Amino acid sequence: MIKSFKYITKNIAVIFMIAMFFSCGNDIQDVRDFLADKNLPIGVAENIKNIHTDSGRVDLKLYAPLLHDFTNRNKHPYNEFPEGVKIVTIDKNKDSLVVTGNYAISYTKTNISEIRNKVVVINYADYKKLLTDQLFWDQKTKYFYTEKPFTLITKTDTIKGVGFDASEDLKTFMAKQSKGSVYLND
Repeated sequence: MIKSFKYITKNIAVIFMIAMFFSCGNDIQDVRDFLADKNLPIGVAENIKNIHTDSGRVDLKLYAPLLHDFTNRNKHPYNEFPEGVKIVTIDKNKDSLVVTGNYAISYTKTNISEIRNKVVVINYADYKKLLTDQLFWDQKTKYFYTEKPFTLITKTDTIKGVGFDASEDLKTFMAKQSKGSVYLND
């Protein structure tokens, strides 16, 4: 009688565990909602190297030591690069623009990125270098802007100021509250 009671107890325990196993099922959307409610990323990646091509030609490379993917947010999905980012845009098979910063966040719906902390933008083709602590990059309009102090270094000039708007290639720009020497051709 004792042996049969042990077998019945074990069988009940096994049936109960199997029932629990099959009753536990999470819909992917349920998991995303749970992660969004807890303000957790839906994905984390290390040592990112992303290469973007257009018509078979590489036009952008992105490198980052860490990526947090928050694209599960309904209103404002974004990707966060808490340990910095390096972005290389390539024009006609040469590195034409390099953007680096110690922190970046890129909003998926608006295609606007914020890069912070020791931001450096280098245009190798035109020998221009922009230094600032915060830079917004509108990827739709290919436009940079900041309201923070900046330094723009060219072949002949060094311009410092507070507030800066520029085309993505730094060829045309507007420097606000600026000072420095600027050489003009007649």
